[in-house]
Amino acid sequence: MKHLLIVFHSQSGHTEALIRAASQGAAELADEVETRMLRAADAGLDDLLWADGLLLGTPENFGYMSGALKDFMDRTYYPAEGLTIGKPYALIVSCDNDGSGAARAIERIATGYGWQAIAEPLISRGGIAPGAGERARELGQTLAAGLSMNLF
Repeated sequence: MKHLLIVFHSQSGHTEALIRAASQGAAELADEVETRMLRAADAGLDDLLWADGLLLGTPENFGYMSGALKDFMDRTYYPAEGLTIGKPYALIVSCDNDGSGAARAIERIATGYGWQAIAEPLISRGGIAPGAGERARELGQTLAAGLSMNLF
């Protein structure tokens, strides 16, 4: 059984709705992949080390990831140093602007962890953009399927 950790922060509910859609996609492989979905404030090192893959979700705040997701990374980065190299991850960003600042910041930190992106970040502009929920579901499904088939 593979393990997928979903860590997110949401204030308006947009990011959470997209993360829930992604979780539903991952749940289609529940016989092969166990999913743990946690708010960033509730996730910690043990959760990160448990995971075979990650799905991160954040709103873009002032051109950056949410403080809560950054806090999760701050709390786990050094304790996990060298222990999460090669973990596959995917990213969902909900924004009113362009989302690229949050995506770049997370990609930079993910590189430090040694994680490998399995897809381009899903950036939903202006709340939940048309089709974003379906794309989120497909992203969760893809990540879970890749884990179950040992593709990453």
